Amino acid sequence: MKREKKSEAVLHSAGAIVRHKSIFESLESYENKEEISIAFKHEWVNPFYMKLSKKEIEWIEFVAEKFDKITDKIILKNLGDFNWRSRSTGAFFTSLKDKKKFIDIIGTHLLKSELCYAGREYAITLAYFNEPSSIEYLTKYLDYYLDHPELDFDQKNIIATLKYLDEANNTNHIKSYFDRWEKFNLEQFRIRKKYYRIVRKKYDINLPAEKIKFEESSLNIKTENVKTRIDTLDKIRDITKGRK
Repeated sequence: MKREKKSEAVLHSAGAIVRHKSIFESLESYENKEEISIAFKHEWVNPFYMKLSKKEIEWIEFVAEKFDKITDKIILKNLGDFNWRSRSTGAFFTSLKDKKKFIDIIGTHLLKSELCYAGREYAITLAYFNEPSSIEYLTKYLDYYLDHPELDFDQKNIIATLKYLDEANNTNHIKSYFDRWEKFNLEQFRIRKKYYRIVRKKYDINLPAEKIKFEESSLNIKTENVKTRIDTLDKIRDITKGRK
């Protein structure tokens, strides 16, 4: 089913919560011609999408058992489905299987930001490949979305990923974004304060002040999560190599 023909409820469930126009509108997203089947979801989406950040040995061994069965066709079906669950899983499979040939699909999905939640998985995949194009997609994202604090998407994940790659490559791409990052966070802070005032007044409830945080400092950009995700992918691949 074409995206335009889907109901609002279906689009919302898929993760298309915020519809927006951007400079990346003309980029063509990779999309399936047909809906993926329920059977496919049960086998190649549902067991994975909520666990992609897990690092326990049980998860590592579970994915390692599935490794050889994950084909290009399965990856593309996931990436081409207009749903954050399948696209996140497709991104995970892309890095797991070291399919650098799909990097432009991942990068385009990231820049268009059509679905919530999936962006963090695109970022991990780009970090795992650590290609010049990885840096290009991440910086293009920040160049645009840091100037749009009204779009609270994956800015935090992307800037952390860029910092991780700087640390890995002994580069300093992130330096040029520090001022804009702090400005973005300040505007986000103001937006959240305004939102909470509106909610308090409309519903007459007292929201705790600690819910509103200001994380403006470039020192608050943490890369531990990115490193853990990369290490977990390597552990899964090491197990599969040891079994051959």
